Amino acid sequence: ALQVERKRVKNVNARLAGASLRVSAPMAMPEPELEQVVLDLARRLLRRVRTRQINAGDQALALARRVAARFPREITVGEVLFVTTQHTRWGSYSSRTRTVRLNAALRLMPTWVLEAVVAHELAHVVHGDHSPAFWSLLKRVCPDTERADAFLAGVAWLAHHLDELPAVERA
Repeated sequence: ALQVERKRVKNVNARLAGASLRVSAPMAMPEPELEQVVLDLARRLLRRVRTRQINAGDQALALARRVAARFPREITVGEVLFVTTQHTRWGSYSSRTRTVRLNAALRLMPTWVLEAVVAHELAHVVHGDHSPAFWSLLKRVCPDTERADAFLAGVAWLAHHLDELPAVERA
């Protein structure tokens, strides 16, 4: 349910309470502008809720720490976050914050794919590029790397071409 209240405020404010979106808006704001702002705020709030849901539990952190322990040099993982804002990458790792960020879609994929993505991101701590040394280390740490890359390439292809497939093939 959407509840919009016009008030003597300078900015639009929105709060999500259960299934209700409560909005306070300036009295003079034109309706078309308000509609767009409400849509943007609703998307942002729903993304935050979804992010909290998909990051509940610490199984991914345990998995990432197990993968990190396979490296010859210690790599510390302090946090793993599944994010809905990564559209061009499967993952990233920040040495500064010791955080692994993973595309939320990975949460539904087989564990060996998730392990391979985590290993790939952690291997960049040792080798910042995709040199032969990088791939050699990655394959030692995660033997399923090539299989996972092929799996992810198939997922990406299907995601980009799904609308082009006839309905009978999509089913």
